[in-house]
Amino acid sequence: MRYKKFLALILAAITAMGLAATVSADTIEELEAQKAETESNLSSVNSYIDTLEADKAVLLSQMDSVDQELVVTIQTVNSLNADIEELNVQLEQTTADLAVAEEDQAVQYEAMKKRIQYIYEEGGNAGWATFLLADADITELLNKAEYTQQMYDYDRECLEEYAATVERVNNLKTQQEQQQAELVAMRNEQEQYQQSLEIQLEELRATSDDYEAELANAQALANEYGALIAQQNEQIQIVQEELARQAAEEAARRAAEAAAAAQAAADAEAAAEAQRAAEEAAQAAEEGDVQGAQDAADAAEEAAGSSGGSSSGGSSSAPSVDTSTPSSPGNSALGAQIVAYAKQFVGNPYVYGGNSLTNGIDCSGFTQQIYGHFGISLPRTSGSQRSAGRAVSYAEAQPGDLICYSGHVAIYIGGGAIVHAANESLGITIGYNAAYREILSVRRFV
Repeated sequence: MRYKKFLALILAAITAMGLAATVSADTIEELEAQKAETESNLSSVNSYIDTLEADKAVLLSQMDSVDQELVVTIQTVNSLNADIEELNVQLEQTTADLAVAEEDQAVQYEAMKKRIQYIYEEGGNAGWATFLLADADITELLNKAEYTQQMYDYDRECLEEYAATVERVNNLKTQQEQQQAELVAMRNEQEQYQQSLEIQLEELRATSDDYEAELANAQALANEYGALIAQQNEQIQIVQEELARQAAEEAARRAAEAAAAAQAAADAEAAAEAQRAAEEAAQAAEEGDVQGAQDAADAAEEAAGSSGGSSSGGSSSAPSVDTSTPSSPGNSALGAQIVAYAKQFVGNPYVYGGNSLTNGIDCSGFTQQIYGHFGISLPRTSGSQRSAGRAVSYAEAQPGDLICYSGHVAIYIGGGAIVHAANESLGITIGYNAAYREILSVRRFV
């Protein structure tokens, strides 16, 4: 969170100082300086956006991990609750079995008391003595003794069976109660862990919302800088066109003066030539053709000079304005090789932060590895790549150049087409309109 607050302070500082730039300069140099400052601020904002997006990607990965762990924990809690419920049913059955055993014991105990009473009343010392002294059959005596012994044995077996049953049921109940206590403790522990995960997930979601807000603010600022750069470009173009108009008018003036000088020299042929050149200069000036107007003025002055005349302005009086775009030729063969190599990976997936040309990669990773294959080292982020290499105009773009957008980069194929790692839905693909969004810069490395 400290790091994020630091980034927010950076964004606030950029906002405070960046938008002070306006399109209120009078010279090309001042306008270009203002534009360079705006582009620098835009680069800083885009770098900040790249950092926020990278941090957000890490945060989303953490949220996925916590969410998956939360799902597992909830499933564990549900499973433990089911086990506890099942064990409760078993405990109820065990308690019922114990009650049945105790009822059986009570019945057996009452029966045993009656048998003992009978034996005591019918047997005992006096009873057996009377029976023995009586004129009784020995067989009957033995049968009676055997019957008495059988009752003793039966009562002992019942007593032992009851004791074993009670012990077994009590042990089972004790075991089930212990298992229940362990399961309840485990469930309580898992429920506490579930609560901590839910709190952690809510905090991560809140942080994610903060990142979304920061990204929206940064993107809005980047859009403002983009609009400001567009205004500055428009102002630069206006100033350039005004200077070109002035230069063309100056050339036409020189040509008219040369024609007048030729006529004053009374050289009809030279005057006609100078007049024709003056008319061409005037036409070129009207059409905004600075070079044509200057060439015609030079021809008029040359014709006037051949007649011995002298131009009041002189050939050195006209200002020269270079309206051509600076040329920056590159290695077209190597550029074609870069394009051919990049096309091999069309159709492979896009993965934010990825670095695999086959299994998943993002836009800046794609360009970094493509150029790296040819020994050209590029920074990792799109914002940093926009400052690498040397700048050329889009009109000069040739195969192998890097096309830079806000938060995105692509490799120029030629004919207005690009190859790039576009997004998750398109993956690495070929686009046939390089200007499908505002081009911030074209960089050349070959």
